[in-house]
Amino acid sequence: MTDFTDLPDLAVRSLGGGVVAANDELFAERENLIRPTAAVYQPHTFGHKGQIYDGWETRRRRSPGHDWAIVRLGVPGIVHGVVVDTAWFVGNYPEHCTVEGAAVTGYPSPEELADADWVELVPKSALKGDTRNLFAVDSTKRFTHVRLNIFPDGGVARLRVHGEVVPDPALFDGVPLDLAAMENGGVITGCSNMFFGGPANLLLPGKARTMGEGWETARRRDDGNEWVEVRLAEEGVVRQVEIDTTHFVGNAPGWFRLSSGEVELIPRTRLQPDTRHLFMVDVPTPVRDIRVDTYPDGGFGRLRIYGSLTAEGQARMIHRHNDSQR
Repeated sequence: MTDFTDLPDLAVRSLGGGVVAANDELFAERENLIRPTAAVYQPHTFGHKGQIYDGWETRRRRSPGHDWAIVRLGVPGIVHGVVVDTAWFVGNYPEHCTVEGAAVTGYPSPEELADADWVELVPKSALKGDTRNLFAVDSTKRFTHVRLNIFPDGGVARLRVHGEVVPDPALFDGVPLDLAAMENGGVITGCSNMFFGGPANLLLPGKARTMGEGWETARRRDDGNEWVEVRLAEEGVVRQVEIDTTHFVGNAPGWFRLSSGEVELIPRTRLQPDTRHLFMVDVPTPVRDIRVDTYPDGGFGRLRIYGSLTAEGQARMIHRHNDSQR
């Protein structure tokens, strides 16, 4: 990873994030903060409250105080950096912001979250308008929620909370596990090409709704092939693999191969366009990292690596979870 923005966005809506409360959203809805797409702007598009913005915007404050929004992270984790994106907000962005984190068990209500033990992640910092304002975070604790405070009021287009997924190991006890899923701790560690779509899409929950929600490479004009590498949630034994080329009709790979170092889990195997493929794996070797080679190029929507954790992998996951709780 070159910087914290390479890490998963723990708050994004497509990973299950939600804006559970805000003290004001008169001009633009709070839910826009965590939309997965970049903010857009159309000039002279006025509603009954004024110019329509693709973001969260509060009214002009006429009393002391500040505005805030609470985001439930799609997956809990250790926050390594925050992006407060004020795209398109030029004369109406906040002057300053802070970001706080809280770790709350279960499914708390907004009222219960107000009384949570909030920890400062980003101190009061100046913001620039129409800018991706980046703030590195130095913390080793696991959080489930973040609170964005803006001073005194104004608009923010997007809030990105980049970090390391730290799931609760108790939720994996005795249930099937997708070792590659981002929500379980899987992360992309490299790929050969991402011209049309980013590889992190492969690990998101649910089905890809369109081709644009998958990973797609440029067309190759040589004898090579494309590849993507994934660090699994922890060490495990792979039992089944899903390669979903749904929506990829004229641009699916012709073949793929799955490996981990010198261990071949699935040999070069043919793929079909617009198809959900399931392959059984009969290799007992535990693995932590996997590589998918696609031949010669193309794209697919989702990658699932179903299996079970080894005792060592489960122990490390529990240790990491417990450490982040202290």
